[in-house]
This record gives sequence, structure tokens and C-alpha cells, in this order.
Amino acid sequence: MVLYFSATGNTEYVAKTIANLLNDDSMNLLNRIKKADYSEIHSDSPFIICAPIYVCEMPRFFADYLKKLKLSGNKKAYFIFTSGGYAGIASTLAKKIIKKKGMEYMGRAEYKMPRNYPMSHYEMLTDEENLERIKDSKAKIYDTVKAIKKGEKLKARHIFLFELIITLPFNPIWVKYKQPAKPFYTTDACIGCGKCEKLCPLNNISIVDKKPKWHSACAHCMACYANCPTEAIEYADKTQGKNRYRLNKYIKG
Repeated sequence: MVLYFSATGNTEYVAKTIANLLNDDSMNLLNRIKKADYSEIHSDSPFIICAPIYVCEMPRFFADYLKKLKLSGNKKAYFIFTSGGYAGIASTLAKKIIKKKGMEYMGRAEYKMPRNYPMSHYEMLTDEENLERIKDSKAKIYDTVKAIKKGEKLKARHIFLFELIITLPFNPIWVKYKQPAKPFYTTDACIGCGKCEKLCPLNNISIVDKKPKWHSACAHCMACYANCPTEAIEYADKTQGKNRYRLNKYIKG
């Protein structure tokens, strides 16, 4: 069973590709996360948990959800991470979560996918660069699937102690002070469709007078911004004129 959360399509693409190659089922955890539904998920095959990377870790809301989620059946769990190039200490934290469940951590694979965060100091990539990253990642997926079929553990780079020392205190501070929702707003192009509300994993958006209103909690996943059908959502003065990345612009079907 392949479990995933994806805001702009990168992780969903990897998760569904792996599931198809393994002839296994995949499950988008978004609605379960929104409803705080921790009911049991059973799988006879190994669990393959796919997550994006935010600030050198899995999204905190996603990690917190996994801690409470009951997994039954197969006792093995693989992790797949998608990022702009650095998966940080995500694997160390994932291993801890799985061991606490009494399961066997089978390693992780990391995929360098297109960037989806326009507020970063990194420039958004060109269409050509996005397509190249998607192509490279797809090629690596076959090696990952081959190892999983053989029951082998996935191997990735070593996580150094200094990474843990720096990231463990840094991530919560960044999440608390550097991810405010208040700067989000809509232009006159907003049609009040409510798609942003449905896609927000933290239920942080509500539709008021046919316009979205952002509240306090925000993961800066950019699902609202990237998936707005009229591109009406902006963030302060940091997003104007920038490419809104979502994978379905590059992969159809």
C-alpha cells in the first residue's frame, strides 16, 4: 500500500508511479488528515509512505498524523521523499516513527523534483528544468521499485549529527515565525470556487462572502496558491509574476 500527501503533484506523481509499477494500491491521505481520521489502514504488502520535504523535514502535520495512524498487516515500511534537492533529517525522524509502531524501517529514497515554493530565496525553475527533473526522477523510480520487489532495504546518504543538531531546533522556530498565513490574499480574478479550502490540509481556509479567508495555522504547502484555477491567490509581494508550479502542467493524465 502506497500512502501519500501531495500539495502540488510531485509526491502524488512519484507515489502513483510506484504503486502502478508494483501493481499495488495508493491512498491520498489529504482527507484523512483534514478530518483527523486515524482509523486503521491495513496492507498485506509493505507500506510505502511518500512525503514532500518542508524545511528539511516531512511536513510537521504529516509526521504528527503518521504518529497517530494505526497501520496493520505487513510490518515493513519504506519512505519516499520528494524535495527541491535536500531531504534533510526526514529519514531519521521517519525511522523513529516507524520503530515506535513496532514495525521495520526499510530505508528511504529521495527524489529531486521541481521547486514549488515561490517565497524561497531560490528562483523558480524554467519549464525545461522542471521537465528534466521529472524525467530524472522517473528513471530513478525503477531502481527503487526493483529493490522493493526484492524486499531489499533502500539506501540513501548518511545523516550527519550536525544536521540533526541544526535542524531539530530550527524547524519548529521557522514553522512558527516564518510561515504566517496573513499575507495570503486574492485578486479580483477569484471566482469563489472553494478549491483552496478543499485542498488545505490544516483546514486553515474558509470561504467567507465567496472569498477565501486564511486563519492562523499554515504549512506553506502552496496547494492553494498553485492550484487556484484563475491564479487569483498571491502572497504579500513575493509571488507576483512568478511561475506557479503544479505537476499536471507537465504530466497529463
